[in-house]
Amino acid sequence: MTVHRTLLPPGWPRPKGYANGIAASGTIVLTGGIVGWDAEERFVAQDLAGQFEQVLRNTLAVLAEAGAGPEHIARMTWYVTDVAEYRASLPAIGASYRALIGRNFPAMAVVGVSALVEPEARIEIETIAVIPEGEAA
Repeated sequence: MTVHRTLLPPGWPRPKGYANGIAASGTIVLTGGIVGWDAEERFVAQDLAGQFEQVLRNTLAVLAEAGAGPEHIARMTWYVTDVAEYRASLPAIGASYRALIGRNFPAMAVVGVSALVEPEARIEIETIAVIPEGEAA
């Protein structure tokens, strides 16, 4: 569950799996582009779904360094190298997301790109989290 306010204009349908907008105030935590490798920079999976799960684990590890958790995520931008593979992987992506992030649905964008800097990377995610005022940062 999110600790931020979801923005949904009157009459708009509720999006599934993301928010159109989020309002938040507090300590902002930003990640760089995170890919699906382990601490030794080895890709543990070659497929997008497997790399996605590792990206989430890596993202949560970075956020934890600032005292943030999945409930603090306000925005994510996903860069994928194969939109068709992304669509085909949605059931596995959804399962990993629910297991690691839970029911927090931040503002999100998924962008198809021709390549990422790491040649083996199938997905890269940037995240913005906001720790509300009054919570320890």
